[in-house]
Amino acid sequence: MRALDVPERLSWAVRILDPAPDDRVLEIGCGRGVAVGLLCDRLTTGTVTAVDRSASAVAAARRRNREAVAAGRAAFHVRSLEETDFATGSFDKVLAVNVNLFWTRPADAELTALRRWLAPAGMLCLCWEPPDGRRAGVIAGKVERAVAAAGFATRTVRDDGLVAVLGVLPGEGRPGQS
Repeated sequence: MRALDVPERLSWAVRILDPAPDDRVLEIGCGRGVAVGLLCDRLTTGTVTAVDRSASAVAAARRRNREAVAAGRAAFHVRSLEETDFATGSFDKVLAVNVNLFWTRPADAELTALRRWLAPAGMLCLCWEPPDGRRAGVIAGKVERAVAAAGFATRTVRDDGLVAVLGVLPGEGRPGQS
């Protein structure tokens, strides 16, 4: 993927998520699949599962990542987060970029589901690029409180108008996971 095709917020979010080569990653709101491509570039035996409510966006994401889909390294689903369910411990990391539901309304049910879907020591990475950089602090504060209330250890990372709230579950990861 050419660097010109990748918005800085997505490159930054993937760097913050820092997936290990064997991680099982869930991306919420994958859009046209740009971040999935960045994630697959960093994975060797790991996989990415992506969900988005837009059928046209998912179709574009599948086309963009057709080699990863064919190799079984990426899977896309047309559904909202509210309609999604996965087995307990299915993922090592979860990424969401500019998914506003986490700060525009209470997301208790969604955070409870994400906690269940994450493996022990799993990480949630919720990132935004607010149109008004001053809102980054407001967003981070709301989201960090909600993520902490859901049982995650939290920290916020900010960089030039971008903000990420990281939530890590207690416990040890999979064998061989750093």
